[in-house]
Amino acid sequence: MTTDVVIVGAGPTGLALGIDLARRGVAALVVEKAAGLFPGSRGKGIQPRTMEVFDDLGVVDAIRAAGGPYPTQLFWRDGRPAGEHRMFDPAEAGGDSPYPEPWMVPQWRTQEILAGRLAELGGRIAFGHEVTGLTRDDDGVTLSLADGTALRARYAVAADGGRSTVRRALGVPMTGESVDPYPMLVADVRITGLGRDHWHVFPPRGDGADFLALCPLAGTDDFQVSARFPEGDAVDVSADGVRALIADRSHLAAEDVTEIRWASDFRPRAALADRFRDGRVLLAGDAAHVHSPAGGQGLNTSVQDAYNLGWKLAAVVSGEAPAALLDSYEEERRPIAAGVLGLSTGVHHGQVRRGAATRQLGLGYRDSSLTRETRRTPAGVRAGDRAPDGTVAGVRLFDAFRGPHWTLLALDTPAPDLAGAPVRVVAGAAPAGYGPGLLLVRPDGYLAWAGDTADGLAAHAAGAGLRAAP
Repeated sequence: MTTDVVIVGAGPTGLALGIDLARRGVAALVVEKAAGLFPGSRGKGIQPRTMEVFDDLGVVDAIRAAGGPYPTQLFWRDGRPAGEHRMFDPAEAGGDSPYPEPWMVPQWRTQEILAGRLAELGGRIAFGHEVTGLTRDDDGVTLSLADGTALRARYAVAADGGRSTVRRALGVPMTGESVDPYPMLVADVRITGLGRDHWHVFPPRGDGADFLALCPLAGTDDFQVSARFPEGDAVDVSADGVRALIADRSHLAAEDVTEIRWASDFRPRAALADRFRDGRVLLAGDAAHVHSPAGGQGLNTSVQDAYNLGWKLAAVVSGEAPAALLDSYEEERRPIAAGVLGLSTGVHHGQVRRGAATRQLGLGYRDSSLTRETRRTPAGVRAGDRAPDGTVAGVRLFDAFRGPHWTLLALDTPAPDLAGAPVRVVAGAAPAGYGPGLLLVRPDGYLAWAGDTADGLAAHAAGAGLRAAP
């Protein structure tokens, strides 16, 4: 079988990338070794920036319908409520995003929604196909499968998790460390006799290793169990083991846990791949960076890897841009991943609050080779920043940005003639957060170029992969 792009792994990263490529008309195949989608709730927090990405990919309404806001934490002591705590710092009123707060959706449901959208666009997922190795040449990549068959593609993307087979086959090291010496358990259960208006926390009774939390999963009848164990202890993920754990650390009885739907153990760690591109193979998501779950950063950073890579792969595959454009993927995303790893670890250790930084709206690419700021006195957002929402001449900007195209904002500045260029032009007075000038917005919603006039716009846009540049 041959295709333009093969994506290894049908998690949030691989599915988001498949959607982005499918809507651009790129022939891509997602291959997944499991027989179906991941069944657990693990990555349940959708940050505001990822909600904006989902808006562009056409799934935000389904994501909002499937989930809900995070509940306040309720602490218990000796079987009685002992106080409440708001996990997230409140967002500032009147912000520049329609999605100011994190949204809770179990990972299994997020993946169902993404897979449904991929199918709508004609994308394909091949379940039950395990990649065992790969070979490369100047023209493409050949992936060997466990059943003895092979896949041939011009490019391959490893989105197959922290134990990535593809990354190991490439010989790309992943450097990291343990975040916490204590092993953890996470499980999805059904419970009676416990309210769903709070995230129930049962603090440790001794050395801090017997923590338990029961979080009602929005849009479901389930609770997510999170528990920590003493260093060196074996984690029992059996149904009886999970029931005994809850009964031991809370006022609930084992029989109150009516169903165990999924359970897994893990040890929190932080690790970063030494490189995100190896010729025609690119690493994304957990295959490139592994996070502590604290702060809800892993899934979000992974989806945003896919969002950064999708338009670039499409431009290269279609011949609109040289292969060198793909170098900007590692250039832009590896520093972001490194920063988010430090942030997640800080949240895990209680050194960083869940607030503006964890919402990921402030991340950007000012130092990227794809970015150029030429205005003499730039005001508001600068080249490399995320383009915030707003209204220009009656047009909502997120509506204008939605889709696989580039957008040129002419704010209090005459718009140039863009005849023949595949760019949407929005002209009018600069909204809040923006200053005057010409601002070229990339397909992933970041400012590639900004100037007082159109001088230099065409050359920079062409170098950034915009066909028939203005």
